[in-house]
Amino acid sequence: MFERFLLAIDETTAGEVGISFATALAHRHGASVHVFHANEFIIGGRGVTAETHAEANRLVENAVDQLRAAGIEANGESVLANCFTLAPRIAEAASRVGADAILFGSHRHRWLTRFFGKGVRERVTRITPLPVLTAPSPLKIRGRRNGPDAEVRRLALVGNQPVSG
Repeated sequence: MFERFLLAIDETTAGEVGISFATALAHRHGASVHVFHANEFIIGGRGVTAETHAEANRLVENAVDQLRAAGIEANGESVLANCFTLAPRIAEAASRVGADAILFGSHRHRWLTRFFGKGVRERVTRITPLPVLTAPSPLKIRGRRNGPDAEVRRLALVGNQPVSG
């Protein structure tokens, strides 16, 4: 069904999740992956980007290397974009490379989209006819009851009374 994916990555953990997701899907479908990264101009930065050219290229090279190490045919590119051109650049790249679907990593920052409008994933979905697939994000469990030693604390309680010793 899928022969080529476009994987849009960034420098966050969402990019790492996306690489794992792309690896699994590419293995399942025998597909190749084109890694796409947009080095965004900082708003009001007068041409300054979030990463240096070398950092952006290294991010793509590392992703391509991980995919190739897993036996996936992969290549990639890093381009410049701003907040207004980011979604169209992703959609154009997917069309240019002949992708059958666009893949994104995921992180749970839904509150940001409430303040700043729709996220990149939603904007790409609106402008491309291709399926847009999002990697499931790892759950982050926080709080005293769910920390690394939570199971030890739970085992130490018997009838709501701590067990000594």
